[in-house]
Amino acid sequence: MLASLLTRKVSHGANGGNMLALIIQLIAGAVGGNAVAGALKNSSLGTAGNTVAGALGGAAGGSLLTSLIPALSGGAGGLDIGAIVGQLVGGGASGAIVTAIVGMVMSNMKKS
Repeated sequence: MLASLLTRKVSHGANGGNMLALIIQLIAGAVGGNAVAGALKNSSLGTAGNTVAGALGGAAGGSLLTSLIPALSGGAGGLDIGAIVGQLVGGGASGAIVTAIVGMVMSNMKKS
């Protein structure tokens, strides 16, 4: 039942992604956001801020990558290992980038 819920198609932008891809992007983005904040201490938003910024960045970047690279949307079942790895990498990288940018902007605003 859980597997069918996660792989059910949902209306998710122009790419018609699925729930599993969105969950993978959110988790990977949160991990990427916290990882980059750990490396850039002066740009950290706090644990909750890093997680939220990373998750949002992961979902947005993962969706963008999926629309640009259709192979990341997976096969008919949506459980293609290549697609899952692509979602992890895309979500993690975009989550890290968004967290770093937001952290730098917030850090510069505090200095002003």
